[in-house]
Amino acid sequence: MPQMAPLSWVTLMIYFIMLFYLINSLNFYTFIYLNKKSSIKAYTDIKMTWKWL
Repeated sequence: MPQMAPLSWVTLMIYFIMLFYLINSLNFYTFIYLNKKSSIKAYTDIKMTWKWL
């Protein structure tokens, strides 16, 4: 029935918004941050000499 078509669009929109939030939250909470102290130590171990010409 054509009168029920807007309800279908609304449910699809709600479905995709919920899926979008679910994917973003899973992506946010599964990302592993490195410890700042260990990453700074890794950079200070590399000895670099700069030569100005």
